[in-house]
Amino acid sequence: MNHVARVLRMQEGDLLTLFDGSNWTFDARIKTVTKKAVEVEILSAQLDDKESALNLHLGQVMSRGDRMEFTIQKSVELGVKTITPLWSERCGVKLDETRMAKKIQQWQKIAIAACEQCGRNVIPEIRPMMKLEEWCQEEPEALKLNLHPRAKYSVKTLPDFGERPVRLLIGSEGGLSATEIAKTVEQGFTEIQLGKRVLRTETAALAAITALQICFGDLA
Repeated sequence: MNHVARVLRMQEGDLLTLFDGSNWTFDARIKTVTKKAVEVEILSAQLDDKESALNLHLGQVMSRGDRMEFTIQKSVELGVKTITPLWSERCGVKLDETRMAKKIQQWQKIAIAACEQCGRNVIPEIRPMMKLEEWCQEEPEALKLNLHPRAKYSVKTLPDFGERPVRLLIGSEGGLSATEIAKTVEQGFTEIQLGKRVLRTETAALAAITALQICFGDLA
């Protein structure tokens, strides 16, 4: 409402397109604009599927400052369907339960705004924070990927995984500990590399997502 009335300064009779996260869009006309509400008339509805066939879940160890927000925003634009913020041994972010809940709400708003910007009509879920070890144990049927500069596979040489969902683990700025890496191996993670250079956490996430979408999704 605030964006329509105060930012775009739209008025009665103006046309706009709405979405509700259901993968449908709605052509509408503004009926009334007040300080507290904008009333619209729905003119038509249509399915507008812009989702990638790649079911990609990002497990991102939380980074400091605005890096986490940047990662979430760009991941949504690139087609990630679910994002789970993670704690790890070397995670530099320290938040109590109340502040963490506020962060999740803030990140979900960033995801919604990113959908508005890029035209997605399904809003990715920002899940509650989890410990890395717990997240790694989920979805044993998924293809689980972890970045490693000396890995056997690159994205384009991954074996065929069919229509299985993909879970991509991105570590903290300090990387995963040896213990954590060993636990990912125990949980069936496949190590992949993105070349010989070591990337920052936010760069690694976006580079890996882009490579996966090019090879198995809808980026070409």
